[in-house]
Amino acid sequence: MTNPFPVCVPRKYFAHVTKRFLILAWLCCCGGGATNPARSEETNAYPRISEEAFKARLPFFDYDKTLPLDGRIVQEWKQGGGLKQKFVFRSAQGFLVPGFIEFPKTNAKPYRLVLLLHGWSGGKDDWYHDDNYINGGLMRKALLEAGYAVLALDAATHGERSNEIDYQHVNPFDDPKSPARRSYFTYAEVSIQTVKDYRRALDFVAERGEVDMSRIGLLGYSMGGMDSFYLLSVEPRIKMAVAVVPPLVSIGYGPAAPVDYSWGIGNRPFLMLMGRKDGLGITEKVEASYHHYIETPNTKLIWYDKGHQLGEIYVPDALAWIKQHLGE
Repeated sequence: MTNPFPVCVPRKYFAHVTKRFLILAWLCCCGGGATNPARSEETNAYPRISEEAFKARLPFFDYDKTLPLDGRIVQEWKQGGGLKQKFVFRSAQGFLVPGFIEFPKTNAKPYRLVLLLHGWSGGKDDWYHDDNYINGGLMRKALLEAGYAVLALDAATHGERSNEIDYQHVNPFDDPKSPARRSYFTYAEVSIQTVKDYRRALDFVAERGEVDMSRIGLLGYSMGGMDSFYLLSVEPRIKMAVAVVPPLVSIGYGPAAPVDYSWGIGNRPFLMLMGRKDGLGITEKVEASYHHYIETPNTKLIWYDKGHQLGEIYVPDALAWIKQHLGE
């Protein structure tokens, strides 16, 4: 697999910064500041912006609900008694967003639904291969066998949406002789677009009437785990989440550092599955941040003696959490 996360993407990849994110960055610094420095040093937690600054960011995840979805099924497969469909709909930015929705052979409508969010440089197809970086096929099949429907999109600029970045890969080859690339998005912009897309996807499934809209969960790996922080902050239809190895902070994330959106988890069930050997976070700071910002009677943190690639070990723990909090 290519480099799994944007902390290693060349700096000029992030050169395109819009006015709104300059405003967001200003809010990050001036809209209430971080938590008390002395307390951060005492607990070793990553610093977090104030709740006031957090709330000031939320409107950037809003979208115009009157925009037509133009949603439609474009292909379907019947397999093993279940049904897999490929669909597309129009994003709030005007792009066509492709996705898969799959229904189990067990249980009847309306289905409980789990949103699946892939990692950086991946795509929705990652959930259809057993032995890839995220063991996505194993996770997806475990959910289907347990009676859940699943839905996966290509994140903005990823997978079939590479046309949004001129069909380049999200980790571009940095050739000094090549012409300047155009229309690359910052990580914050990719995240905000993807969050809006998943919210629009929920609008699409709500229109179809096949899903129990009161029983929707989320499972995200790496970047997808980061997206869980943003989605829980703005989307009340998501009732619980599993975040697998989500990096909490990096200078490259700008106003999209997940630790800042821990304000939005609230009392909803939230499971973090982390690797002690993961180079995308400092174990002690992640542990302290969890206890300082996230821990409630409805949350849990599980550590594995693994790196950013957990292997299939995470699948039973994630499934057990979903069963416990989304129902069987």
